[in-house]
Amino acid sequence: MMRIGIAADHGGFSLKGELAESLRRAGYDVADFGADRLDPTDDYPDFVVPLARAVAAGEVKRGVALCGSGVGASVAANKVPGVRAALIHDVFSAHQGVEDDDMDVFCLGGKVIGSALALELIEAFLTAHFSGALRHRRRLAKVQALELELPKIVP
Repeated sequence: MMRIGIAADHGGFSLKGELAESLRRAGYDVADFGADRLDPTDDYPDFVVPLARAVAAGEVKRGVALCGSGVGASVAANKVPGVRAALIHDVFSAHQGVEDDDMDVFCLGGKVIGSALALELIEAFLTAHFSGALRHRRRLAKVQALELELPKIVP
């Protein structure tokens, strides 16, 4: 059983609940990183960053992060070293992002995508496998090298 994490701010809160329940029924072990209640003043980094850290640490295999548009969730998740997150709205990108880019955090907008399409996209993401092709490993090594660069101080 794959252990996955899910997180959302107020913009994705209701969709998160629907998705988490559907994923549990489908046999996934779902860890909920919040929000635990609808709060229109909450901030997506407070939920998405702990989810992304859990993915990077191997505590969950993959993550699903939601906010209103999905953009903020994607930005926040990608700030965590070792995480490869993307905003996804189509089936091809949902599986191709894993197959070619070893994507491990799926981001979407709770105000953009309905629950039926969201579940279809997430299922494509969760059932995909990284190809491990040499060209993809080479590209990922270049991306990972960016995480090792020291911050540059600009005068």
